[in-house]
Amino acid sequence: MNPDSQFDDIRCYNDAEIPLQFSKLVEDKQLLAILPQILPNIPVSVLIEQLKKVQSVDQFQKGFILPFLSDLETKTSKGVELIQLDRVNPHRHHLFISNHRDIVLDSAFLNIHLLKNGYQTTEIAIGNNLLIYPWIEHLVRINKSFIVRRNASVREQIRISQELSAYIRYVITTKPHSVWLAQREGRAKDSDDRTQPALIKMLQMSAEGEYVKGIMDLNIVPLSINYEYDPCDYLKAKEFQLKRDDECYKKSPADDLLNMSTGIMGYKGRISYVFGTPLNDHPALNLVSQLSSKEQSTYIAHLIDTEIHRNYNLYPCNYVAADLLSKQNLFTKHYSKEDEKDFIAYVQQRVNKIDISNKDEDFLTRKILEMYANPVYNQREAIRIQQ
Repeated sequence: MNPDSQFDDIRCYNDAEIPLQFSKLVEDKQLLAILPQILPNIPVSVLIEQLKKVQSVDQFQKGFILPFLSDLETKTSKGVELIQLDRVNPHRHHLFISNHRDIVLDSAFLNIHLLKNGYQTTEIAIGNNLLIYPWIEHLVRINKSFIVRRNASVREQIRISQELSAYIRYVITTKPHSVWLAQREGRAKDSDDRTQPALIKMLQMSAEGEYVKGIMDLNIVPLSINYEYDPCDYLKAKEFQLKRDDECYKKSPADDLLNMSTGIMGYKGRISYVFGTPLNDHPALNLVSQLSSKEQSTYIAHLIDTEIHRNYNLYPCNYVAADLLSKQNLFTKHYSKEDEKDFIAYVQQRVNKIDISNKDEDFLTRKILEMYANPVYNQREAIRIQQ
């Protein structure tokens, strides 16, 4: 029996299942209708025949995902840079816990650049709220994604969390592959990135023995993801006002789809991934054993946050936003007058894109500035703590 089978309802597909899954996918009319938009240079009939020949996850990632994302990177950014990758042991398997900026591309760009640098790609955690069509779930599970089930009852959520915890630990310690996991459910829309202690509690549900050993077995590496420009910044600002004006407001599946497509196709400028000190090498990790059980998860989350914040790779627009928001000139050494002028024009252009009744331009401008400024504030605080 396949040892993965105990996790059949959430796991990614294995190589033996790939031909069958593609034979189903190429019959999906909805997917076939959008393929020309995703891959306009390849006739659909040719693409179908190519997909039918795929026999493994690795073949799919190298033959389809890598070329597609490399082309997308060229068209929508100034390039992706991996920084301090030498902190990642290529002979071990890790849990990369990162801040979350883009619904799709955070893990996608990470994986293709790990691949380009000779590393194995990670398995990816993805919330089922984003799997709005059946073909999306099948496609992401082919591409090494596993499913995080949400919106369940309290009792069911406990079972789901136990299964998820066991699967992540199984993947890292037994399968073995690395795993990418966002530090919280959903994106921090204001870029004030904080790891949810509940995430750490979930990971420890499958641990055996001492608390510290349970953490160390996962080989956690905090990862800072940085986009110079966020294509969804104006959509996030719009959502902030809609929630402010209507406390019952909730995004629709169509809104999620718009955020996904905007994030994928929008301009991002420079992109960087900075690998922090692995928690196993962090001298403060052993102090967790001195804490109460209620304090331990919060402490681990704080260690991860400090690494993520300290390792932000900030751009001139971040510093401009911080000075504009505070109405001070604390960071002028990090940007020029031209940078400031360009960013002010950029923010106004983003606010102009927002189509909403009772449009509050001052509020929307402030929210966009916060998205770019919060990483500056958090990095400054992280550096202060470590001094």
